[in-house]
Amino acid sequence: MDLEQANLWLRRIADCLHYPKYSHPIKDNVTNTIDTTNLSLTSLKVRCEMEELLQQFVPDPKQNPAQFALKKKLQRLWDKYGTNLLHCYDIPGLPPDNLKMEAMFSNLRRHQRRISGRKSTAELRDFGQYQVLFLAESEVGEAPRQQKHRLHRHSVRTIQALVDQHTELLTVLESQALEYQLDS
Repeated sequence: MDLEQANLWLRRIADCLHYPKYSHPIKDNVTNTIDTTNLSLTSLKVRCEMEELLQQFVPDPKQNPAQFALKKKLQRLWDKYGTNLLHCYDIPGLPPDNLKMEAMFSNLRRHQRRISGRKSTAELRDFGQYQVLFLAESEVGEAPRQQKHRLHRHSVRTIQALVDQHTELLTVLESQALEYQLDS
């Protein structure tokens, strides 16, 4: 019972941090970083929610030792690293998940090796964080990568969306042409 409750608290904390759900095998590309449902999140909002949740979590050390140990460790980690964990909510495109962040750097290193022809990615080690910030903030650079991801992972749905978009654009262009002809 104590472990079940500790697990529930851990899940509530993960939900508070808006980490992606891993209840079934991951089908997304690890570099798909923008979650459109969480664009309104800010580090301040997540910090307030997390601190409120930690204040609500008050286990009894004698009756619930697992919950107490979890709370003690979480509180210590939050006090030590909490502010450093929240930058991803202020910069669009940065994932809140460390594995996805490392995958992003891995892709940058691979890309650097491909374009430079060198095995070393020392430049990326020195300036990689700026390159990630540039890529994360650049919607123009992000859109083609997202489109490629969608095309690879959800081909039929993506192609149907493109066809729908094309049809919609044709309708708009035809209506504009008709208005132009009527005005002439």
